[in-house]
Amino acid sequence: MMNKVQAEKQVVKIGFNALTDCASIVMAAVLGFDEKYGIKIVPSKESSWASVRDKLLTGELDAAHALYGMVYGTQLGIGSTARDMAVLMNLNRNGQAITLSRRLAEQGATDGATLAKLMAQEPRTYTFAQTFPTGTHAMWLHYWLAAHGIDPLRDVRAITVPPAQMVPYLKAGHMDGFCAGEPWNHQAIMEGVGITAATSQQIWPEHPEKVLAASRDFVRSHPNTSRAMIAAVLEASRWIDASSANRMAMAEIISSAAYVNTGKDAISQRILGHYQDGMGNSWEDAHALRFHHEGAVNFPYLSDGMWFMTQQRRWGLLKSDPDYHHVASAVQQTSLYKEAAEWTETPVPQGVLRSSTLMDGKVWDGRDPARYAASFAIRQ
Repeated sequence: MMNKVQAEKQVVKIGFNALTDCASIVMAAVLGFDEKYGIKIVPSKESSWASVRDKLLTGELDAAHALYGMVYGTQLGIGSTARDMAVLMNLNRNGQAITLSRRLAEQGATDGATLAKLMAQEPRTYTFAQTFPTGTHAMWLHYWLAAHGIDPLRDVRAITVPPAQMVPYLKAGHMDGFCAGEPWNHQAIMEGVGITAATSQQIWPEHPEKVLAASRDFVRSHPNTSRAMIAAVLEASRWIDASSANRMAMAEIISSAAYVNTGKDAISQRILGHYQDGMGNSWEDAHALRFHHEGAVNFPYLSDGMWFMTQQRRWGLLKSDPDYHHVASAVQQTSLYKEAAEWTETPVPQGVLRSSTLMDGKVWDGRDPARYAASFAIRQ
């Protein structure tokens, strides 16, 4: 079903950071899916997630490739003035990783268990980087460390580094490891400075990752434009996932200086599910980066949004439990999404919650978020 509704704003500026998972926004513009729905997407390369947040709030950006937890942190006033935010759709699942320095690997720390053993044997200040304090990478890193008995707030020093700066910081010896999106984990292996200790899909198979976000003010005043953005990005997501050839073509385009600014080889292996850890082990990953997966990736489940609030509560970023379901129902734009999904003939799930089992065996289904947040042995 085609969009017959006039967009309130025809030219939309969508921010992104230099990561493989910006691809659906870039390809929506490059392949002309945006024009099909009466808009023109102008991708805008940003220097950090803080820049993305600030420009969304000032209106310099209309929408953005954004961190799930950053959107909810802004909604709840963590680290910034509280502002009503909107998640238009999920952009991708999986495809992030935790990298440890080659120096740590040579000391025997190659995964969570051996890292915990080394930290016990050699007490010092271990420094790990994530990309934004409330974002997905901070939460994956915290979850992974805690699952191995390492308290991320007391046992390590956390720093915030923009994604594209992770490898230079690691190479310079400023940190012991990091959690970030691709291609920077694979780039660390290519440059011989890091190893992949864990993928994010090992922490939570089929986990939600980036979202297409906007301020709620923008969505209220531009509902037709918002639907058109969702529809265009849905079509681009479907196109990327349709074949390996499409993924390789995408890698060629986004590797350019205008977007991720790295070699195509840094992107191409892991988007095809071909993984190596930098220590001679390789595997085909059944839960590699996905952009569409017959629409299963893209629906903005309430439980996906709520999970990040449970972790913000777990780590003391929230001092009390929010009304999880109420907040998520306001942020997740499920009605707009369903309308755009109808335009693009994208299947939608029957429910707004989904169930997942994470690496520590805990089941998350969104039904009792306050109890879930309080259930962890290691928490603030």
